Amino acid sequence: MALSQNEVVFFIIFLVFIFAMMALDLGVFTRKAHQPKFREAATWTAVWVGISILFYIFLFHFGNILHGPDSLEAVKGLVAEYNHPIVIPQGIETDQAIRIYNRNLALEYLTGYLIEYSLSVDNVFVIIMIFFSFNIRKEYYKKVLFWGILGAVVMRFIFIFAAGALLHYFEWFFVIFGVLLIFLGGKMGYDFLFHRHKMSIDTQHHPIVKFASRWFSVTREDHGEKFWIRHQGKIVLTPLFVVLLIIEFTDVLFAVDSVPAVFSVTQDPFIVFFSNIFAILGLRSLFFVVMNVMNRFEFLKVGLAVLLIFVGLKMILNHYQLMPLTTMDSLLIIIGILVTSILASVIRNMIRKNHNKNKSIPED
Repeated sequence: MALSQNEVVFFIIFLVFIFAMMALDLGVFTRKAHQPKFREAATWTAVWVGISILFYIFLFHFGNILHGPDSLEAVKGLVAEYNHPIVIPQGIETDQAIRIYNRNLALEYLTGYLIEYSLSVDNVFVIIMIFFSFNIRKEYYKKVLFWGILGAVVMRFIFIFAAGALLHYFEWFFVIFGVLLIFLGGKMGYDFLFHRHKMSIDTQHHPIVKFASRWFSVTREDHGEKFWIRHQGKIVLTPLFVVLLIIEFTDVLFAVDSVPAVFSVTQDPFIVFFSNIFAILGLRSLFFVVMNVMNRFEFLKVGLAVLLIFVGLKMILNHYQLMPLTTMDSLLIIIGILVTSILASVIRNMIRKNHNKNKSIPED
């Protein structure tokens, strides 16, 4: 699919903004290696969420700038091309059609962002486990996460637009992706029920550790925040760089479920990319928030498993035009799943706290 001038300009401006924000975060607010406290992490999380919501508001009013439809026929063409779940009534003005289109585009972005951001929480759990397993010092977390996120932006770009082209020319891949999501959701639920206390990483036999050791010179000694050193004229990778490679590899695995999940909401690869990138950019600050509250939301992983199963079923049913859902329907169901899992976690914690309190009271 050839890109229009509007799409190229919009995309370049978006990337410039994203990389400027990342440079600002790294160069201005993270000059020294340190472990962000909860308040700092929560503040940056709120900033990224706020920016993401502002982008939703922008799309709500000016989303047509992305593809640049300038007529009623052009709007209808975009609706048909990306299979948006809206109907443009006959006989309305172009401005009215664009407003309907913009509102749906913004809602698709917001729904995709919510899916991606929610699944990012599970990604955070795995990253925490990686840091703990490799005994990485906490003051180096931010640097590793920054470069990990930068690499994730590049890989998501390739993955999303490749998947978009695949789905555009081979629609039956929606069924394959749907089945994959249902399988991954079921596996996530199974792991929670039967293996939640067995989560660990074999630091000696991890495939990335073996790959790096085989093809590169790797030292096991701690060299602070350096990713590599020079030894006898050769570049030698440090354990910190190996951890970065593992995080990048982990993000690729997570993209296998999160990207198709967003494609269940919108078939516009630009909207999938925007929702993914905003969620990823908030991942670093979210990491330090989750570190402080990870034990408080025990059933969130169950909610994410149900979410994956839901979007997988939605992809299959939509492909066969069975029980079609509007974007708003999908958004409300996803919010319901997440809120239910969070409330269940809160109630479970309250019951457990009361139980422990009663046990601590001595009997007469």
